[in-house]
Amino acid sequence: MQPAEHPDDPGRYLFRPPRSTPASRGGRPPEHRFENRPGMVIEKDIAVPFGDGGEVLYVDVYRPDTDVPAAPLVSWSPYGKHNPAPIGQIYPGSGVRPEWTSDLTTFEAPDPEYWVPHGYALVLADVPGTWYSEGRATYHSPEEARAFADVVEWAGTQPWSAGKVGLSGVSYLASLQWFVAALDPPHLGAINPSEGWNDTYREVARHGGIPETSFWPYIWERWGAGTTEVEDLEAETAAHPWFDGFWASKTPDLEAVRVPAYVVAGWADQGLHLRGTLEGFRRLGSAEKWLDVHGRKKWSYYYEPENVERQRAFFDHFLLGRGPGPASWPRVRAEVRESYGEATWRESDRWPLDVEPRRLHLDAVAGSLGWDAPAGEGAVSYDGLGSGLAPRRVTFAVTFDEPVELVGGVRAVLHVSTDGAEDADLFLALVKLDAVGTPVGFAHYGQFEDGPVAQGWLRASHRELDDERSTDLHPVLAHRRALPLVPGEPTRLDIEVWPSGTRFEAGEQLLLVVQGSDVMRYPEHLTYARHTDTVNVGRTTVHTGGRHDSHLLVPVVPAAGT
Repeated sequence: MQPAEHPDDPGRYLFRPPRSTPASRGGRPPEHRFENRPGMVIEKDIAVPFGDGGEVLYVDVYRPDTDVPAAPLVSWSPYGKHNPAPIGQIYPGSGVRPEWTSDLTTFEAPDPEYWVPHGYALVLADVPGTWYSEGRATYHSPEEARAFADVVEWAGTQPWSAGKVGLSGVSYLASLQWFVAALDPPHLGAINPSEGWNDTYREVARHGGIPETSFWPYIWERWGAGTTEVEDLEAETAAHPWFDGFWASKTPDLEAVRVPAYVVAGWADQGLHLRGTLEGFRRLGSAEKWLDVHGRKKWSYYYEPENVERQRAFFDHFLLGRGPGPASWPRVRAEVRESYGEATWRESDRWPLDVEPRRLHLDAVAGSLGWDAPAGEGAVSYDGLGSGLAPRRVTFAVTFDEPVELVGGVRAVLHVSTDGAEDADLFLALVKLDAVGTPVGFAHYGQFEDGPVAQGWLRASHRELDDERSTDLHPVLAHRRALPLVPGEPTRLDIEVWPSGTRFEAGEQLLLVVQGSDVMRYPEHLTYARHTDTVNVGRTTVHTGGRHDSHLLVPVVPAAGT
C-alpha cells in the first residue's frame, strides 16, 4: 500500500467485514422509544443524519423532565451506548467505587444520574459503522470528525437544548474531542478531554518505532462490532510501518482548536494517553485552557466526586453561564508523587513547568548516575533477548543527597553498540527506590499500583529526530526511514522518556533500567501495552564517559531545594 497522500479521501483506508455483530455482543436493533425515571426522560435510538450520503447514526439522550433547556454533553463512543458498563465491575483494580457511578453509566462516559439533575442532557452516540449506526467505521479520521461535528450541531439545535454543547469522556471519548474541536462546529462551547491520545502512531501503535503487539490489536477488535464495514487497522498498521500520510490523517490539528478546554492527564498512563494529552494541552490554540496532571488511576480520577464537581464548575460556566467556573484555577496543576496515593499539587501558569534541565551522567564502571561526568570511559552489556548470554538488563542509580523533584519529560542519550546486529530495541524505565533500596510503586496503566516513575522505548533504526518539533527534554522521532546500525560501532540514541512528576527525599534513589524487552510485565489476560515483536539479536552494549557521554537530561524543579 502506498502512503495516503490525500488523507481526507476515505478510499485511502482499507476495510473488512466486522468480526463481531451487535447481536453477539448484547446489542438490539434500533427502535426509537422513550423511557422514564424520576426527573429524567430517556430517548433511545434517535436517528441523527450525518455526512452527505443520507446515512444516520444512533444516539441515546438522557435529559431533565422539565421545559427548561438543558446543556448537551456529547460522548462519542465505539463501545456501545446501549451497554451500561461500570468501570469498577469491568476493572476491579481501577479504584472506581460502586457509589461513584449508577447503573446508567456507559463505558468511560459521564453518569446521567449525576448530570441530568444539574441541568444537562447527555447525548451518547454510536460512531458511524459501529453497532447499528450506518456508514463505514473509520477511527480517528477526518470522516469521523466531520460526523462528530454533525452530531454536535444536531445537539445544539434541539428544542430541549440550551445551545452550547460540551464534550466529555475518557480515552476514545477524549481522543475524538481533539479532532472535532479542530473543526470548530458553531455550537461547540467547551471540551473536557480526559486522557486521550492524539498521535496514534507514536503514542499507541509504535512506541519509539517498536510495534505494540497487545493493547493495539485488542482495542481495534473492541471497536469493531458493526453491521457494515470497519476500518482494517490490522492491515493498515502492517502496511504503514513509517509515519506517512496515513498516520498523519489520524493526527488532529491541535493548533486549530479555539474552544475553552479543561484537559486532564495522568502520570500513570505511560504508553497510552499521557503523552498525547500533555501535547494536546501544550499545542491547543485555545486562549482559555486548564490542565490537571494527576498521579492516580485514570478512571478513578474521572469519576471521583470531587473531580466530577470540578468538571461541572467548568461546564456550568461555559455552557450555561452560571458560576465563576475556572476563573480562580491555576492554569496548570501537577501532582508530584512520593509514592502510590501520596502526592502534593504544584501550580503553574504553563506546561511544561519552569524547570532546570540537568544532566545525570551514566557510569558503566560504577553502575551509577551522577551530576558529574565519570572520570573515564566504560561499557556494560546485556543480552537483548534475555537468553542468558549476558545479564538481561543493565542498571544505573543515583542516591540524592538533598530533596529533588523531577516534573516533565526526560531525554535519555545512550551511546549503544551491538554485537553483529544492524538494529536493536531498547526499553527504558525510571524507578524510585527508597532509602533502603526497595522499589516504590506508583499508579500505572489504569489498574496497577507497582508502576515505575516513567518509561521510554526506541528501535535504533528509528533514531532520526524531527528537529523542528524536538526540544531539550522532549526528543520527537521523525519515523521517516530506517537508519541501520554499524555492528560494533557506538551510536548515539536520543530516547524520549515519557513525562512524570516525582519527589525524591535525601537518601532516596533514581534507578535507570535498560533492557531488550518490556520492563513491566503482567499476566496476559490483563490489558496492557506489550512489545513481543522485537529485532534484538545477541548483546547490546551501553558506552559511557569521555567520547560517549551517555546521560539523562532531567527536569529539576528549582524550588525543590536542588
